[in-house]
Amino acid sequence: MALRITDECINCGACEPECPNNAIYEGGNEWRFSDGTTVKGVFKGKSGLTTDADAPQSPVELDRYYIVGDKCTECKGFHDEPQCASVCPVDCCIVDDNNKETEEQLLAKKASLHM
Repeated sequence: MALRITDECINCGACEPECPNNAIYEGGNEWRFSDGTTVKGVFKGKSGLTTDADAPQSPVELDRYYIVGDKCTECKGFHDEPQCASVCPVDCCIVDDNNKETEEQLLAKKASLHM
């Protein structure tokens, strides 16, 4: 499962630099598949979004940090636990029950982002 950031987020930013996939963005900021990954050219995310990896995408949230589900691997293949959740001072980085993925799927997503 990818993670998500809840409304309890205090916008401290502690989570953002910890993400090995650069899947966490400050509210209101655009995101790209190429940010922090090796993805180039046209890329298809798990959600079905197909776009140029360098094309800016609309922010998921405007007022708080957010996690791009198409880039979140729960740190599988990098760390033993999600780093955003381990550094969050208010425990607002939680499992996204609407975006369930197996460990195999998360590792395959990691491989697609970091070839």
